[in-house]
Amino acid sequence: MSGAGTPLLEVCNLTRHFDVGGATVKAVDGVSYAVAPGETLALVGESGCGKTTTTRIVLRLDEPTSGEVRLDGADVASFDRAAMRRFRTDVQAVFQDPWSSLNPRMRVREIVAEPLICNTILTRKERNRRVDEVLVTVGLRTEQARNYPHEFSGGQRQRIAIASALISRPRLLVLDEPVSALDVSIRSQIMNLFKDLQDELGVTYLIVAHDLGTTRYMADQIAVMYLGRVVEIGRAEDVFAAPRHPYTKALLAAALPAHPDMPYDEGELGGEVPSPLDPPTGCHFHPRCPSFIGDVCRKRAPELLGEGTSAVACHLHDGR
Repeated sequence: MSGAGTPLLEVCNLTRHFDVGGATVKAVDGVSYAVAPGETLALVGESGCGKTTTTRIVLRLDEPTSGEVRLDGADVASFDRAAMRRFRTDVQAVFQDPWSSLNPRMRVREIVAEPLICNTILTRKERNRRVDEVLVTVGLRTEQARNYPHEFSGGQRQRIAIASALISRPRLLVLDEPVSALDVSIRSQIMNLFKDLQDELGVTYLIVAHDLGTTRYMADQIAVMYLGRVVEIGRAEDVFAAPRHPYTKALLAAALPAHPDMPYDEGELGGEVPSPLDPPTGCHFHPRCPSFIGDVCRKRAPELLGEGTSAVACHLHDGR
């Protein structure tokens, strides 16, 4: 399910299972979504819901148990060496903590140029010119290329990480909690930068986030995950205006308001996320659900069903 246009990225019935002490943990359990070129999809949910595992598979940092990841309609698992090199150029990532993602022993020029060294045959002069261009694009000065990461603030280090991701001119950026490690005063600057880059470069984003304020500002689509499954997916404006799954409603109710003078509702979501080693039967969310309706929720897992760009996995909407 995607927005308008042919999807750049498709995740098709993806699963990732782990054996833990003789038990099977279904970290990702039949997840599907698609992102059109130039759009942003946000994977949202509490810690342990499987969103980071999903993105690791998209980045080829982990292998799925089953299912497919497709780029331009081609199964990434079938790529030969040359195609995988192109994939590494087309798909880049920006991670949560800019301090841990940057090599402290390398100067900024070396850090930003590294993807070009690994994946292209550009000359040193061409690489240096590209580094200077991308540093300016992310709001840094070219003379700062000679400095080391410790000489920068947290926000500046994240700009360096973004420059390193952009240097190979990717079509898809995977953003793993890209502002959660930054001071609140800096977050809006980096979010504005991402929006400006998307407008300027047409890059596609896959965002992992638990901060619904970030997704409200940046996302075209929202996919809400709970215990390895997508429980609701739709256009961002529709999900925020009229959430359908009780879990989505609880996440939105618990989100901090955009202005401190606005009323804040902590919502009705109680309890802890169940252990993925022993998930609840039926709908995984039923032990915490304020709209629990009995045996149908306890015994039967709801399917993700819908029309157009909206779908929800909830027995409250089985009749549609």
